[in-house]
Amino acid sequence: MRRIVCASNFEEWRNAARDLLVANVTPDAVSFGDGKQDTLFRCGESIGSQKAHSFTIPRAFLDAASFVAMHRDCKRWDLLYRVLYRIVYLHERDLLKIEVDPDVRQLVLMEKAIRRDIHKMHAFVRFRKVTQETEHYIAWHRPDHYITEYVGPWFAQRFGAMRWAILTPDRSIYWDMKKLVSGAGVPVSAAPHEDALEDLWRSYYASIFNPARVNVQAMKRELPVRHWATLPEARIIQKLLLEAPEREEKMRSLKPPSAEEFIPKDADLAALKGAIRTCQGCDLYKHATQAVFGEGASKARIMFVGEQPGDQEDLQGMPFVGPAGQLLNKALAAAGVTRGDVYVTNAVKHFKFEERGKRRIHKKPRGVEVAACRPWLSAEIDAVDPEIVVALGATAALSVAGKEFAIQKERGQFLPLANGRKLLVTVHPSYLLRVPDEEREREFTRFVNDLKLLTGEVN
Repeated sequence: MRRIVCASNFEEWRNAARDLLVANVTPDAVSFGDGKQDTLFRCGESIGSQKAHSFTIPRAFLDAASFVAMHRDCKRWDLLYRVLYRIVYLHERDLLKIEVDPDVRQLVLMEKAIRRDIHKMHAFVRFRKVTQETEHYIAWHRPDHYITEYVGPWFAQRFGAMRWAILTPDRSIYWDMKKLVSGAGVPVSAAPHEDALEDLWRSYYASIFNPARVNVQAMKRELPVRHWATLPEARIIQKLLLEAPEREEKMRSLKPPSAEEFIPKDADLAALKGAIRTCQGCDLYKHATQAVFGEGASKARIMFVGEQPGDQEDLQGMPFVGPAGQLLNKALAAAGVTRGDVYVTNAVKHFKFEERGKRRIHKKPRGVEVAACRPWLSAEIDAVDPEIVVALGATAALSVAGKEFAIQKERGQFLPLANGRKLLVTVHPSYLLRVPDEEREREFTRFVNDLKLLTGEVN
């Protein structure tokens, strides 16, 4: 008899899948229904309680499954159970590494679709003020998948100081400046009409519009037409496109600082290290003692990227030799990673600081300084050609991947980079030096656990 099981979210699917695995129910003997409007098992026979049993499931699968669970395709549950069954009962422990496998390929594409939809929701939601007295804001958005409740914490953190609601056809979320509440979806007719704030947004959008990057087809891919009705800037895009040639000519006269001209083409690490001594790609060289290049195995399979040299690194001319470097060495040893086998460097090559008496205190580099130094990091990555790049902190992640990361949310995940490389994002060891004493041991253990993931990826 073929069992039909309903699941409306990842937790329900996981609980049902666990019972099915205990009973050794094969994928062809069960069908999962999308229980968006039902409770678990309402559309079929209940499995019933099973004897307790534990399975060792790869973390990579659980991470991917939690994203795929938000996909709109009702067959996602069957795909997840099929992959899970293969891992557990067919002993295909490395299944997720076989990218040409049809199930894995479909899993990857679904996960990418979810991540892309989350990114678009972050970018396309526009709040409108609906009450002057309490300053309540509402936005309406149509996501492609069931991601609304997942992105709620991100919006609560970013817009925590105002009351807002995000309405979608599937679910809605409300933030009262203390807690998030979710509810039923609503139609677009429930969204508020235009307000005065949109004039300000259009002015801002016009100021950041980059005519040198105008590609209408790409714009429609990244800014789908179906979202234009909720985006105030959509009204002025056509006008900006017409003005693009003139704006581009003006922008060409404002060349941003860059280290590009100081980097020899197709150079190895030794040549790059020699050339960096003459770098004047930004103003940081004027105050630092010297440029600090990376060091380690020239063909390391793992490359660590930090933010910038510290006081001791600036004086000694070597990366990660100060307190943060000593803590990194301790964590690497605890994780079973030999520092001599890896390559360590920084996104920014000169020490940026402010003087307080006789001390030089670290000062976070500006975005323009990170961008100016990025060609050095790109050249280092090409010369070393690592399999995995570990970004220690937000600045390093931005420099490596070209986008911002919520470190605490995305740490411990392997993300794809160009040329088949992978990116692992975690905290910078200096973060551990700043946390309160009572939290330091716990945070150090989390950091070590992130680094332990590397041994499984390169062995």
